[in-house]
Amino acid sequence: MKEYDFVVIGSGIAGLSFALKAAKHGSVAVVTKRKGADSNTAWAQGGIACVTSDEDSFEMHVRDTLEAGAGLCDENTVRAIVTEGPERIAELVNLGLKFDEREVAGHRELDLGKEGGHSKRRVLHVQDVTGKEIESVLLRELSRKSHVDLLENHMAVDLITAGKLGFAADDRCLGVYVLDEVRGEVETIRSDRIVLATGGCGKVYLYTTNPDIATGDGVAIAWRAGATIANMEFIQFHPTCLFHPKAKSFLISEAIRGEGGILRNNRGQHFMKGYDARGSLAPRDIVARAIDAEIKRSGAQCVFLDITHQPPEFLRERFPHIYETCLRFGIDMTKQTIPVVPAAHYQCGGIKTGLNGASSLAGLYAIGEVGCTGLHGANRLASNSLLEGIVIAHRACEAMTQGRSASHPKTFSLPEWESGDVQDVDELVVIYHNWDEIRRLMWDYVGIVRSDKRLRRAAARLRNLQREIREFYWNFRVSVDLLELRNLATVAALIVDSALSRKESRGLHFNLDYPEADDGNFRRATLLGRDWGWNA
Repeated sequence: MKEYDFVVIGSGIAGLSFALKAAKHGSVAVVTKRKGADSNTAWAQGGIACVTSDEDSFEMHVRDTLEAGAGLCDENTVRAIVTEGPERIAELVNLGLKFDEREVAGHRELDLGKEGGHSKRRVLHVQDVTGKEIESVLLRELSRKSHVDLLENHMAVDLITAGKLGFAADDRCLGVYVLDEVRGEVETIRSDRIVLATGGCGKVYLYTTNPDIATGDGVAIAWRAGATIANMEFIQFHPTCLFHPKAKSFLISEAIRGEGGILRNNRGQHFMKGYDARGSLAPRDIVARAIDAEIKRSGAQCVFLDITHQPPEFLRERFPHIYETCLRFGIDMTKQTIPVVPAAHYQCGGIKTGLNGASSLAGLYAIGEVGCTGLHGANRLASNSLLEGIVIAHRACEAMTQGRSASHPKTFSLPEWESGDVQDVDELVVIYHNWDEIRRLMWDYVGIVRSDKRLRRAAARLRNLQREIREFYWNFRVSVDLLELRNLATVAALIVDSALSRKESRGLHFNLDYPEADDGNFRRATLLGRDWGWNA
């Protein structure tokens, strides 16, 4: 049985940042189900929102975040993350990350981008591959740590808790079962400090900007262990995913609209002015619904993003990755408009935590997109997510290493994983069919625009699917495909149940049956918990 002082599940900006800091205090295992670089972070194009300019202020960044969050942000959380951001950014720079700069009046300064909902330019970036560069720097630093194990091709199965072992007095995390995909065996790892940093759940939807790894694993694992889940109805749909039959999940960064890009319908009209005074730079929930309405009204398959008025040299230098990718699909963004559609992008809810990442289950922390700190409220302000990841990772490490009492797990005997009398999966078509059905029903019934009737249909079908999956799970040897299907079904159900309980429209949750916000009854988080019922 392996034993570590800290176990981190996930290898994005939050998980790797935490691991680097925790390595100063003990042994660390970083569990990642693909390679270390396979994370949502690596796909982040836009950058990190942070106050670094004299023209900006913490107060303006706080105000923009609160406005985007549609009344559900926790203001104390927002202020803490915004004000602590510059110090965490400085740490990344000290590790060797080089943000883009520009020449201004004979001196160099940070080249700050602007995205929807921001009143000032405050997005630090590395061209249009910011996340990939951050991931590279953090992995390089992690490789230099002698007592950190990066367990690639390992997937967390379930947490081991005192409650699951039958103890009643003190339910807490004691370890985790992890599938070694190469050997096909489940290992038991002992630790009383477990950090979930698994990212989001974009793959629960048919169309998403997320990589294939984004199957909601952390939320599902925490839910099964009894942790409280919050605000899962608020799934952000990015307005501009490349629409092309051969393109898979390719995001067209909001930074293009920040540099003057205009959204046009199939008649060439700048339609966003009819929906919001901020036009194409309105917050994402507004833009995504507007695009959805335009597509449904016209019968067109997509809308178009027009940046052709900018100099070609500027576009090739500022957005090299987007330029080259579009060109590969026959679109020259310097001369042609880019066809785009909304796609599932970011999970604003997740495992409910405080500012230090602690969940309702002792010993379990959640950082990054998998956690719900209250920063995003009902709609995330663009580029706040990477900032949240590094700030909460830092706070979680401080909380877990300061004034800590004696270790808990050694007082308990942990059972090894038992496969029982199971067989290898010989019906993969069943897994793929169920996966596809979940993603299609979520897109059709729980998408950008919802209704109670659609949500109830989704709930009924998900109940049946979960029964099928449970039977399949206990009768066959576990595999990554089976574990991801199990997690997808769980997270889909949590999203639907959360959406059904919110009888209003707010931020990313728009219900045709309740088109207005209801501050009197619903200006609060939607909480799902095992012990005390739903929506308390």
